[in-house]
Amino acid sequence: MQNTSNSNQLDKKTLTKSFHRWFWGALTCFSQEHMQTFGYMASMLPILKKLYPKHDDQVKAIQAYTAFFNTNPMLGTVIVGITASMEQARANGQDIDGETINDMRAGLMGPIAGIGDSLIDGTLIPILLGISLGMSSGGSPVGAIFYIIAWVLIAYFGQRFLYFRGYKFGDQAVSFLVGKQGAAIRHAIGIVGSMVVGGVLASWVNVTTSLKLYGSNGKVFLNLQDKLDSIYPGILTVAVTFFCWWLMTKKHVSAIWTMLILVVISLIGVLLGFFNPGLSY
Repeated sequence: MQNTSNSNQLDKKTLTKSFHRWFWGALTCFSQEHMQTFGYMASMLPILKKLYPKHDDQVKAIQAYTAFFNTNPMLGTVIVGITASMEQARANGQDIDGETINDMRAGLMGPIAGIGDSLIDGTLIPILLGISLGMSSGGSPVGAIFYIIAWVLIAYFGQRFLYFRGYKFGDQAVSFLVGKQGAAIRHAIGIVGSMVVGGVLASWVNVTTSLKLYGSNGKVFLNLQDKLDSIYPGILTVAVTFFCWWLMTKKHVSAIWTMLILVVISLIGVLLGFFNPGLSY
């Protein structure tokens, strides 16, 4: 879409400036009313100034980007690249108006948000955190340093790739994310993410009970944890994990409320003697 025969062309410097504004300021002036609208407008300013020398034309063109916008800020970068391509085509006289651009943005922000939230927040970040936790054993700062460096590199170069891919191929670039090839990639990454999260669970989460029953002679005749371990080692950890999964996926309870529920259960368990926090006073 970006290939036009007229003189209004966007150079790499302008595109890079636009990308950097989105990368650093996608959530600028974020509010429930506007979400990412102002960040989007800021990223389009270098594009409009390059394509429309007259101030009045810039003011008219930016009206297309004043509508509400909200999507995953990482994968949503491809939408910004697409609109840069569409804006260049509009400046060169192609049959594209502000309503067409805004309709494209509104149509893509939902699907991209769903894919991005599951792929980035639900898969990529847990994978990086799982690796970082494994590198942080014994209080080592290597895990934290690895996470910071890995995340910054992936976020920057990944978003840069999506921005210029969106500009180069226009709306065809989205087919990679929502098509069969993109679905296969997301499925494969999801499997890897599940394995990493499972490994983190087995390594870092350990739920045990201290409940013991004593006979008339004062000796323990039932150690519940030993009995559970003889049946299924780690069964309480698995039970708590599935309980959290059930709350969040089946009952749609938020992560914060899930943690509060676990805190309440823990307090009640300590009062009843089911859990032992190991504290001494």
